[in-house]
Amino acid sequence: MHQHHIVYRELAVTVAIVLLATALVVVVALLAAAGAGKLARMDGATYPAALTRAATTFATVITLAAAVAGALAALLA
Repeated sequence: MHQHHIVYRELAVTVAIVLLATALVVVVALLAAAGAGKLARMDGATYPAALTRAATTFATVITLAAAVAGALAALLA
């Protein structure tokens, strides 16, 4: 009976780490997107063009994070 608590605790820690890592990736992606949008506006781009660049940057960072996570999962498996 005591061993079930250890398994649940390890699962809870794993889930917490995954959620924190996901939140960190989203925050970094949002910061990169904001920076790309700001740089686009400083370069003279219109608001729609700057928003497009920001969205593209956000999607690129998320895609890169997913690729890195997939590569790490393949290495650890």
